[in-house]
Amino acid sequence: MLVDIHQHLWTEPLLDALAARDRLPFVRRADGIATVHCAGEQAWAVDLEAESPALRAELVHRDGLDRALVALSSPIGIEALPRDDARELIDAHLGGVAELPEEFGAWGPIGLDRPDPTDVDDLLARGCAGISLSAAALDGPAALDSAGPVLERAAEREVPVFVHPGPATGAAELGRPLWWAALTDYVAQMQAAWLAFITAGRREHPSLRVVFALLAGGAPLHAERLAARGGPPIELRDPLIFYDTSSYGPVAIASTASVVGAGQLVYGSDRPVLEPTRTGHDESLMANSAALLAAELASGVVPA
Repeated sequence: MLVDIHQHLWTEPLLDALAARDRLPFVRRADGIATVHCAGEQAWAVDLEAESPALRAELVHRDGLDRALVALSSPIGIEALPRDDARELIDAHLGGVAELPEEFGAWGPIGLDRPDPTDVDDLLARGCAGISLSAAALDGPAALDSAGPVLERAAEREVPVFVHPGPATGAAELGRPLWWAALTDYVAQMQAAWLAFITAGRREHPSLRVVFALLAGGAPLHAERLAARGGPPIELRDPLIFYDTSSYGPVAIASTASVVGAGQLVYGSDRPVLEPTRTGHDESLMANSAALLAAELASGVVPA
C-alpha cells in the first residue's frame, strides 16, 4: 500500500458553499474557472475540469499511489471563521469528499473558534482518518492550551493530527510574488507549531501521533539554535511525530531524515497546488505514509 497523506481537492459542494458567500472567503465562477478570494492571499484560479473526481483519481494511480488523503486547504481561511460559518463550510467540504472515488480519504478539519472534543468524534463518525488543524491552532502556549482538549480526544481515539499552514497573515500585496507566503508566513507558522508541540505539547499528549506538513518548515534543523538560545531539551527522534515532504526535494529530505530518522518522513504531494517532483525517495516515503495510517487502513476508515 502506497499513500499520499497531503492532497487538496475542490469539490462541487464546497465550491457551491463558497460561491454563496458575499464575504471572504468566497468563490466566483465563470467559463469553467472558479476564482478563489480569501484574506491575506492573492486570488487564484481553479480549473474545474482538471478537478473532476475521475481525473484526480487517475492521477493517484499515475503517481504510483493506491490512496490519497484530502485535507481542507487552511490558507482559504475556513478554519479561522466564526464557529458556525466554519462548520457549514467544513460540512460542505466533507460532503464533497465523501462522494469521491474510493482512491480518496479525508482529514477532518477543526475550526479555531471554540474547538470542542466532540468535533473530533463527529469527524471520525463521518469516516475521517484523523483530524487536521491549521498551524495557528498550535502557535504558542495559549493556542496549545485552547487546542488541548481536542488533542487529548484525538489521542484517546488513537487517530493522527495533521498540521497544515495558513492562512497568511496581513493583507495580500499586489506586488508580492505568488510564492512569497509559502516561503515566509507558512514556514514560520509551521516552525512555531512544531516548537510549541515539541517543547510543551508532547508532555501533555505523550501518545498523540502528529504529522507536520512541509517538513515543519525545517524546524528540526534549528534544534541546535533552540539549545543555544536556552530552550528546553527535546526528543528529535520522537517516533510519533511525522513530517510530510510537500514542496521539498532530496537535499531537505536527506537533511531532515538525518536529524529525525528516515522513518518519520512521509509522502505528501500537495496536489493540485504543486506538481510533484521525483526525489528518489518517493516509494519509501509513500510506504511510510501507509505505515503511519496502518490502524486506519486496517479499520477501513481509509479505503483499502
